[in-house]
Amino acid sequence: MDPYDHDLNVNQDLRGFTLGYGLAQLFGLACVLMVVVWTSHYFGGFSGPSNPKTEFNYHPVFMVLGMVFLYGNGILVYRALRSERKSRLKLLHGALHALAFLSAVVALKTVFDSHNFASPPIPNLYSLHSWMGLLTVILFSAQLLCGFVAFLFPGVRQWLRAQYLPLHIYFGLAIFVLAVASALMGILEKLIFTLKANYQTLPGEAVLGHMIALCMVCFATMVVYLTTRTSYRRTPLPEEATLPLQAHTPTD
Repeated sequence: MDPYDHDLNVNQDLRGFTLGYGLAQLFGLACVLMVVVWTSHYFGGFSGPSNPKTEFNYHPVFMVLGMVFLYGNGILVYRALRSERKSRLKLLHGALHALAFLSAVVALKTVFDSHNFASPPIPNLYSLHSWMGLLTVILFSAQLLCGFVAFLFPGVRQWLRAQYLPLHIYFGLAIFVLAVASALMGILEKLIFTLKANYQTLPGEAVLGHMIALCMVCFATMVVYLTTRTSYRRTPLPEEATLPLQAHTPTD
């Protein structure tokens, strides 16, 4: 079972799930595609360290792809593929979060490069967005490490896993919400810094930035709803139901 489904005595009612999951994917994919268009069309495209201004554009793309879209879908794995064996779901869950982590690393490198290689150099970590974003990545990394140690590391006692489970559940969603909040702050910061006084005229890049933000909020809302609704919990497959009752997690 997934970490939100540790109670076996749950009455499933999947009405509306397919629609909700479809909407989540629609909003999530729209975010990723629009942020690529936003950065390539309005902000000069992409390049390496030789052009720090356009190297920065990798930052929003990889953060939205990793810390929003992949992270959110990693959370939904046990809801969306409920008929798959738990062992396969564990691998997919871990792979999506590992990809999210790698995306965040790339995003952080590009933003630091774009600041350090600029002429003159731009200070790092001075804005609220940068503080929130770095905190989110640190918490996500800690969550990933703790989950690996608690649920995959040999020799960890079952009662310790059960004790850690509520924290794993809570911080998984909390960090996802922080990631979305940080991304929203980043979009606003980019628009303000780039457009300055022209922002109030609502040019095309501002409209598209707002659309990205709204789709991101809708995606996050659907992820949280689908994850926390009790009737959408995954129940064990017949072969899993024969195992001893115990708390299970995506990495257990």
